[in-house]
Amino acid sequence: MSGPVATLVNDYKAKTSSSGPRWEAAADVVVLGSGAAGLSTALRLRERGLHVLVVTKGELGDGNTRWAQGGIAAVLDGASGSGGVQDGGDSVSAHAEDTATAGAGLCEPEAVAEIVAGGAEAVATLRRFGAVFDEAESGSNGARELARTREGGHSALRVIHAGGDATGAEVQRALVSAATGGAVPVLERHVALDAVRTAAGRIVGVTVLDDRGCPGVVHAPALVLATGGLGQLYGATSNPELATGDGVALALRAGATVADLEFVQFHPTVLYAPGARGRRPLVTEAVRGEGAVLVDATGARVMAGVHPLADLAPRDVVSAAVIRHLAAAPGGVDDHVFLDATGIDGFAARFPTVRAACEAAGVDPVREPIPVAPAAHFACGGVVAGTDGRTPVPGLYAVGEVARTGLHGANRLASNSLLEGLVVGGRAADAVAADLASCRPVRPGGVPAGTGAGAVTSPDPASSFGAAALEVAPRDAVQRAMSRYAAIGRDADGLAVAGSVLDLAVSGARGSGSRGVAWTRERVEDAALTLVARALVAAASARTESRGCHVRTDFPERDDASWRRSQTIRLSPSGQPVLAEAAALEAA
Repeated sequence: MSGPVATLVNDYKAKTSSSGPRWEAAADVVVLGSGAAGLSTALRLRERGLHVLVVTKGELGDGNTRWAQGGIAAVLDGASGSGGVQDGGDSVSAHAEDTATAGAGLCEPEAVAEIVAGGAEAVATLRRFGAVFDEAESGSNGARELARTREGGHSALRVIHAGGDATGAEVQRALVSAATGGAVPVLERHVALDAVRTAAGRIVGVTVLDDRGCPGVVHAPALVLATGGLGQLYGATSNPELATGDGVALALRAGATVADLEFVQFHPTVLYAPGARGRRPLVTEAVRGEGAVLVDATGARVMAGVHPLADLAPRDVVSAAVIRHLAAAPGGVDDHVFLDATGIDGFAARFPTVRAACEAAGVDPVREPIPVAPAAHFACGGVVAGTDGRTPVPGLYAVGEVARTGLHGANRLASNSLLEGLVVGGRAADAVAADLASCRPVRPGGVPAGTGAGAVTSPDPASSFGAAALEVAPRDAVQRAMSRYAAIGRDADGLAVAGSVLDLAVSGARGSGSRGVAWTRERVEDAALTLVARALVAAASARTESRGCHVRTDFPERDDASWRRSQTIRLSPSGQPVLAEAAALEAA
């Protein structure tokens, strides 16, 4: 590391080696998160000459990106600098159409067009950083081009991949290598507590907490959220332990709005194990793209007659079909189905990650069907942001899964997530640079006193959190309630129960004296999960229809007349997540 930010970060241990004194540092921009979206943003910011600091809860290579198996959905052509790859009859407009179809009427056309059009440049940038993607022979002349596969909801072969089913790992490797080689300073094993804001609401920094409970503050006029998803709201998920919705909670406390939280995509094929909780190995959708089919315990096809694309239908369709099928308990099995990939030639070479996970669970995918079940996978909603990452809060930006850009709508198209993180990450960096150049940033020495949720004048976590953030329900209670009542197949009664369970769990924590408990990373995460769970339940309760990932058993039909629109949520003056309309009424 080099530069003034690096010096402050390198001094960190010396400043905190005694009985936990607080510390301060400064940067032009702080990026929270070190996945594809965060590192793409940080690297572009570095190229723009800005002093950027990446803050991550784990180590630099951790996060959800490395677990992505399928690939990057992108239409490539020779003019894009992508290595002379031809489009093979595909087009950006076709990719946009597939994205909109999967999004079930809630995608924003302009956002879709802008992000999808940036795919070729994003892939070219990754290759410039050293990413190596799988290749295949093209035609009879032995020429090589990037190999492409097809996943659910796609009308063409446009998903590029690396290491067979290790695309995320290769993307993360290349970005980490570029970040370390480019001297991007990183503060590892620190969780963000809250945004520091002026009385007028402008971002001027962020408070953080290390694994020992020592708080600090980084002063910066720009804060980029790249914190990933919220899969840990549920008992079974494809997400790592880091995915606790921290960015959504921080943004709410900073005065931002969130949208489309009710649309949580459940991946239909996560490796099943009896009673397993936490992160479960993913069986990539590309396995079905290569010919695998879903069957029940009797061997009957699960997707027969359900959708014209059968096993390659969009994820929301497949996950819902699996849940409906299990309700009948065919063959006496009511908690999982099977993915029959025994007909795929060269399975071990094409899907080494899936093979290794199966073998660790005692399953031979070459000889027997793989037991699978749906699990929480991707948050289609998040912090309302443009395709340049800007939010309505001055100085606050959001990129990647934590953001709601309008690309995904009610259901994400397979392999559009890495695409979004890479494209919006680069655009956000340019937006930050432009914003900092056009206005006079507030310097660390003159941070004004702030008021309201998220406004702080010290790195003390107890003072930085507003009343809503102090409400912490035990994680186990949150996960059980959300898995039982707010996963696939919701209804009004169940959502009401989920809300009551959350309220009782918070009340119980208050009664046990939790307000006097020291803040730790786990408690910060649990506070975020509690707040985000309440926001999600509020959104799901209000949407009285079924659309995309949001399936209401008491309102099974899609209602375009009333509900072809997104819902926004913000914190009310009393610190509770409510629909924006209700928040406005309470304020009045």
